[in-house]
Amino acid sequence: MWTTTQIIPTQMKRMLEDAAMTNSSLFEEITVDPVVRGFIKDWDAMEDLLRHVLYTGLGWEIGNEGQILFTDPLSTPKAVREQLVQLMFETFNVSGFYASEQAVLSLYAVGRISGCTVDIGHGKIDIAPVCEGAVQHIASKRFEIGGIDLTKLLARELIKSNPLVNLSMSDIERLKEQYACCAEDQVTYEEAQKSCPKEQHTLPDGQVCCYKNPKLLITTRVTS
Repeated sequence: MWTTTQIIPTQMKRMLEDAAMTNSSLFEEITVDPVVRGFIKDWDAMEDLLRHVLYTGLGWEIGNEGQILFTDPLSTPKAVREQLVQLMFETFNVSGFYASEQAVLSLYAVGRISGCTVDIGHGKIDIAPVCEGAVQHIASKRFEIGGIDLTKLLARELIKSNPLVNLSMSDIERLKEQYACCAEDQVTYEEAQKSCPKEQHTLPDGQVCCYKNPKLLITTRVTS
């Protein structure tokens, strides 16, 4: 048995090519988001992404495709699921397809069939209770906030303190992943703000930005 790790991009770049153009530098480059808030929004980009992951990343061979398991985000519309099934069978010629809800698979991964899962992702947060392998949708909750919103918040703060520095979202993502951390409560948050030193970071293009290590306050409340 072998496993492989794939880093799936949250954004892709598409080259719009004019048949009359021969200079590749004249191609128009646009950024597309195959998945927005957990749901597929750009099916052409999603097809390109799946083709890269399956044939390049996982080493599938055309004409010898296997079976595939997809994780289903909470509250996935039926139309999205049906279109995904159609794409996998008609375009990628898979021999078998199964979609299971993310909350259920998360519990299976730790050897349980019942529990409450909290899935914090790039663009959404899903909270779902699971009872004997079945998601209790009536008690589940979805919040359209995730890592991308923290990145945008950090971007606004960095632009305020570094108005002359040209920061891309990829630069800000790297800064967030390298330096950001979470405060467990209000006291810890305030102490971190007072003791947090001002730091400098050199971007790949040589620009230098200054900032104070960003903190995020997470509060939780349990209600019966």
